[in-house]
Amino acid sequence: MLRIKRLRTVDDPAFAPAMALYAASFPKHEQRLEPSQRRIMAHEQYHFGILHDEEGFAGLALFWDAGAYLYVEHLCISPARRGQGLGTAALDLLAGEGKPVILEIDPPVDAVSRRRQTFYERAGFAANPHPHIHPPYRPENSGHALVVMSRPRLLTKDEYTAFAAYLADVVMKDCQKP
Repeated sequence: MLRIKRLRTVDDPAFAPAMALYAASFPKHEQRLEPSQRRIMAHEQYHFGILHDEEGFAGLALFWDAGAYLYVEHLCISPARRGQGLGTAALDLLAGEGKPVILEIDPPVDAVSRRRQTFYERAGFAANPHPHIHPPYRPENSGHALVVMSRPRLLTKDEYTAFAAYLADVVMKDCQKP
């Protein structure tokens, strides 16, 4: 059975291998700088979640509990464990909290991004129609267009506006240019 273990400190022995998977799984412009990652570990709403089961380390679910919903900032499965339904199981675990779940994906413009959208749709997510620019993680980058997906239903315009404000004012606050 898949479980999520929340790390609260970078001193946990699981942190370094988790960060190695994080670095290998996302393009640099979609990654927090490590000092930022270290600082937000103390944020009460942030969950640095290690996915594990009887076989051991399975991946990461890095998410924010915003009260009214969960925002999945990063989700990845270890390459050795892919294709075993663990991504779907992780999303089901998060949805089991009884709150809507929000995440972002690249626009579906090629085979890989279309497969990713299909994966999330099979997991119960729907693509929202609201135009969305994710703020930059690094000072040298600018924001990039993403598609907001939500489960179990689409977000209203007001809900999307509140999510975008939370993303900018809370999630990305530590990444803002000085």
